[in-house]
Amino acid sequence: MTDYGEEQRNELEAIESIYPDSFTVLSEEPTSFTITVTSDAGENEETVEVTLKFTYVENYPDEPPLWEIFSQENLEDSDAEDILTLLKEQAEENLGMVMIFTLVTAVQEKLNEIIDQIKNRREEETLRKEREDEEAEKRAFQGTVVTIENFLTWKAKFEQEVTELKKKRQKEEEQAGKGKLTGKQLFETDHNLDTSDIQFLEDVGNSVEVDESLFQDMDDLDLDEDDPDFNPLDLGSDED
Repeated sequence: MTDYGEEQRNELEAIESIYPDSFTVLSEEPTSFTITVTSDAGENEETVEVTLKFTYVENYPDEPPLWEIFSQENLEDSDAEDILTLLKEQAEENLGMVMIFTLVTAVQEKLNEIIDQIKNRREEETLRKEREDEEAEKRAFQGTVVTIENFLTWKAKFEQEVTELKKKRQKEEEQAGKGKLTGKQLFETDHNLDTSDIQFLEDVGNSVEVDESLFQDMDDLDLDEDDPDFNPLDLGSDED
């Protein structure tokens, strides 16, 4: 007859010595404990971690223990589901033998696979982005391929823009013409314009000053207007 209690106690002692820093007993009746499993460091020193909780059933190891994910770090929910499935498969394969070490080892390998997958996904994402950048650069260099369809679309748009521009200029010219008066219209609008020149001449004439001292007194001149040789222009040529 199998002594399940003794097998369980012996396995606990072995597990504690193998995982001294990550093994924690939660209860003795029923026996329950946790083991924290951490992956190897990835490319950027990132890790994934899961803490597994195991509980012995009365007939363990002929019956599988109970397990659950007690906590997780940097682990996707889909990866957590995969780990639970893995534990079930491993437990079924190892019935009749103590299996905690086997289960933890399988989970450790799974976490390392997850880290490799993260690395591969990151590399694939980098390559995808590089390809997209190269394609964008090629498109920018080559420009748009001209087809009948896109040429006709461009032509229609261009003609519409030209038509709108002509209408705008015509409207501006019409508005500018409405505000400009002809010379006749200016005189008809402002009656002061027809007298402005006459008023200007009168104002200038009134402001002219004459220095009478520059002229000789006509009474002092001995003039013989009957003299046929008389010439008024000769008056200014005589010297004193």
